[in-house]
Amino acid sequence: MYDLRRLRLLRELKHRGTLAAVAAALSYSPSSVSQQLAQLEAEVGVPLLEPVGRRVRLTAQAEILVAHTEALLERMERAEADIAASLAELTGTLRVAAFQTAALALVPAALAALRAAHPRLRVHVTQLEPEAALPALLARDFDLVVAEEYPGGAGPRSDVLEREELCRDPLRLAVPGPVDDQDPRSLAERPWVMEPEGTAARRWATTVCREAGFEPDVRYESADLLVHLRLAERGLAAAFLPDLVWGAGPFSAAPATPTVALRDLPPGLGARRIFTVVRRGGGGRPAVRAARHALREAADRGSLLP
Repeated sequence: MYDLRRLRLLRELKHRGTLAAVAAALSYSPSSVSQQLAQLEAEVGVPLLEPVGRRVRLTAQAEILVAHTEALLERMERAEADIAASLAELTGTLRVAAFQTAALALVPAALAALRAAHPRLRVHVTQLEPEAALPALLARDFDLVVAEEYPGGAGPRSDVLEREELCRDPLRLAVPGPVDDQDPRSLAERPWVMEPEGTAARRWATTVCREAGFEPDVRYESADLLVHLRLAERGLAAAFLPDLVWGAGPFSAAPATPTVALRDLPPGLGARRIFTVVRRGGGGRPAVRAARHALREAADRGSLLP
């Protein structure tokens, strides 16, 4: 029988990419990880890793083992959920990752509700964008991720993750000064603030501008939407702002109501989807169900449409 701990190391290597990353994540030394994988290779009787430059990659047989390990870990997730459901009170730690505006607008209210209802549940929150949070969820660094999806940006769904819709977050154009509604290309003459290259938000924003017939003059880049808001308020840049930024309230010094003129976007382009994600089998955990319920209540109170 194969050792589950060693199988998990092989799985971690698939998701994290390097022996050093696996060692750092699991508090092992790289040499210990290498030795454990060598022992697993001896147990299996076939090569599991092959060198590629200075790195290694999994062989076809290793990929088979990882697929079975995923199934075993899913069963363990379900076992943990069943044990937790048998207890009268929620305890333990729930690790959550959320992108910036959700962390500001939704998470504090959800945390307050969870503290009142389940005082012995420890919730650990990390602000992290979905591009990094979802791989970290697969690597078991988090139990639940609050993520976003921009119009036209849906990628392939993972068969080892479970997604649950949370709310719809309208996106609007904030632009200083008058705009010629008959000629959207007049926006080409204005400076813009957008999120960094390579992000889903930047791809979506660039697509919206190009479909309107112009290439945006992006002079400012920031992953912080409060920076976008401040530049728009000062009349320094046009920006696309989600309604969620107005729900941040005292947690981010953002006002509860808009302080800039906002314009609706064309149908089909004007909203992003907010959702929660867990590993397959983890959705039955009472702590996860409680967190999802608290987040949904926070979204409903913020008047974000489901």
